[in-house]
Order: sequence, then C-alpha cells, then structure tokens
Amino acid sequence: MKNRLYVVIPCYNEQDALPQTAKVLKKKICDLIGLGKISKNSKICFVNDGSSDETWEIILRLSREDPLFTGLNLSANRGHQNALLAGLIRSKNKADMVISMDADLQDDVDAIDEMVDKYWSGCDIVYGIRKSRKSDSRLKRLSAEFFYRFMNKLGAKTIFNHADFRLMSKRAIEALGQFKEVNLFLRGIVPMIGFKSDYVYYSRKKRELGESKYPISKMLSLAFDGITSFSIRPIRIISLIGILSLALSFFMLIYTLCMFIAGNVVWGWASTVISIWTIGGLVLLSIGIVGEYVGKIYMETKRRPRFIIQDDLDENYKE
Repeated sequence: MKNRLYVVIPCYNEQDALPQTAKVLKKKICDLIGLGKISKNSKICFVNDGSSDETWEIILRLSREDPLFTGLNLSANRGHQNALLAGLIRSKNKADMVISMDADLQDDVDAIDEMVDKYWSGCDIVYGIRKSRKSDSRLKRLSAEFFYRFMNKLGAKTIFNHADFRLMSKRAIEALGQFKEVNLFLRGIVPMIGFKSDYVYYSRKKRELGESKYPISKMLSLAFDGITSFSIRPIRIISLIGILSLALSFFMLIYTLCMFIAGNVVWGWASTVISIWTIGGLVLLSIGIVGEYVGKIYMETKRRPRFIIQDDLDENYKE
C-alpha cells in the first residue's frame, strides 16, 4: 500500500514553537498509524531555513529521541518558499503523500485526517482552506483579502484563503519538480499541476508561540512576486496608460495652442507643471515595473540553486 506520509514543516527561528509543535504532530501521526490510515514508517520533517536561534539544535534533539522526527538543514536562509520546496523534493522519494504546513500550529492538525481520507479517495492534491479570518486582526484580515483578490485580478491565479497547508501525492510532487523557476510562488504553481484535487475547510487558530514571519511587508512582497511571476498584465496596463497618456497629450496640445492664440500663456502654467509631474511619475513607475520583470529574467538565466542542503538527517533512509 502506498501509505507512507511525510509532514514537511519549514522553520525559521521557531525555537519557541517547535517543542509544542512536535508534541501535537506526534500524537496526530500516531493516531493515524493506529487507525491504519498511514504507514508506521511515516515521518515529520522539519526544514531549518538558516535560523539564527536554537531551531536546528532542537530538531537534532528531537530526531535523536524519536525516529518519527527527521530534518533538513539548509546552508543559508533561502526564504519560506524555497525551504518548503526543499522539504517536498527531498521527501518525494521516501513518501507516498506529503503534507506541508507551518510550524506555528495555526493550521488545524485535525484537518490532516480529512486530507488523508481524500488522498485515499483518489486526490493527488488536497488544499487546506480557511473557513474565515475571525482570528486575525482587522488590518490583517483586510490586507489578506486584498492580497488574494488583487493577485487574481492581475492574473496570478490562486485559491482564495489557501496558503501552504496542503497534501500532495508523490506524482504531484514529481510534477512540481518540473517547474524550474527560481522566483518561487508555490500558491500559484501548485494549481497549475492539474491532477484530481479537492478542498478541506478548517478554522485557523491564533499564534500562541513565537512571532509571525509574515508581516504585511512580506505579504506585499509575496503578492508582487506572485503577480510578476505569473502574469504580464502589469506590462499591458502600462501600455494602456501609455496610449491614454498619448491621447491626453493630443488634447493638451490643442488646449495649449488655443491658450497661445488667446494670449493666455501664463494662465496655463499650472496645468503644464501638473502634466509634467504626472507623466514623469508614470514613466518612473513604468520603468520600475519593467525593471522588476527584467530583474526576474536576469535571476532566472543565472540558474542558481534554489536551496543547498547542508545536513539531511534522513539521508541514510532505507525502504
């Protein structure tokens, strides 16, 4: 039976949360093993993303105390998406299904049962979807909703209220490995894989231990990465603005000539200054957006590794 489960958890400075996370997940995995839903060889894999605290030392201790736990140690901080990808790719040859989730226990571990059930019903990908955002602050809730809607409007198709809590089968992860881009946005890539998929709805909890690694600034950065990685719509918007500006300049030319003939040249000074500043601002903004695309092309052509694994506690794994 293809029933070996790996739970992959990216960790960055999670020394406060890890002990409790390990305890809760261990109970859940043992319960699933007892029910016969997953193999006794299933594991929990923590991926240390270049933490500067005691995160890796805690992972080492957990793996020594219990073979249920294993870990990857990246050589440097590569970001959440790369750390998650490292765990997925490294686990695909050892697991039949992989669940990814964050280390803060805000994702409901009880939703794992339903994810596994849907895997057995034939799904290759099962997305964890938040029922609501009542546990978030008003600012966080509004910014998150804007995040998803804005990206979808600009062409970066994502699943509303889904982050990175999902189950993927072995063949789904193998398909994910065929996407070679350096600028990762897994929330946009995974839906492109296809295969049979389904949803599990859960209530997200408040973070009780550690600090959030996704403030609004990082959410905005992630959104911009998603948009520029999956859509050329911003470039088309720039083109449209250029056409509108050209049309407006034609009318301004007629207006200026009329004012000149009427002898009211000084009277139009304000409109001229406003026009210069407006067009100048649009030009600078357009150059910046185009520059982002050029920068991404530059990074992609370098073909640098997305992550480098320094230590793999599961490298001696045997069937």
